[in-house]
Amino acid sequence: MTQAGRARRVLGWAVPLALAVVLAGCETFSLPSFGPSAPPLPAEPPPEPELPASIRADEIVGRWGYAAYHKPDDRARTEAAAKNQCRQPYVINPGTSGGVIMHLADEAQPQELRLKGSRGGKNYIGPSGPPGGEKDREIVSFDGRVIIMRFVDKDAATRYGTGVYVRCAPRA
Repeated sequence: MTQAGRARRVLGWAVPLALAVVLAGCETFSLPSFGPSAPPLPAEPPPEPELPASIRADEIVGRWGYAAYHKPDDRARTEAAAKNQCRQPYVINPGTSGGVIMHLADEAQPQELRLKGSRGGKNYIGPSGPPGGEKDREIVSFDGRVIIMRFVDKDAATRYGTGVYVRCAPRA
């Protein structure tokens, strides 16, 4: 092989190799920007910590009549309907870890849920995690006799409406 042939052969390997090195360097090399720079994106706020609820689990353990409404004008009628459901009450039992045993939306088996407070003063019932999570229910009001709850998840809230639980009288 002549010297010119060897030179072409070396160049044949050297050029693609040099090009690969240059392109690999593009991954870490950036040109300086001379125009106005965009402000940094705001950091996503950390999830709200789980705070104690202002309602204790033992306050909602018991037998409850249940009904739900979609229009706020139906609340009084729904409360009366919930009271009539005490013949077949929804039973909220105490959990083994300080929560309550209830159903999540679309789940057949009840499980232990936690009562959670929030910085904004709202109370929630749901699985462990930050208050106001997608599987939580917000406790809209509670007076010891009536609990009004709505699902945080928009789809579940649309399907199930706002739940009204009326405490059933103790069994005679």
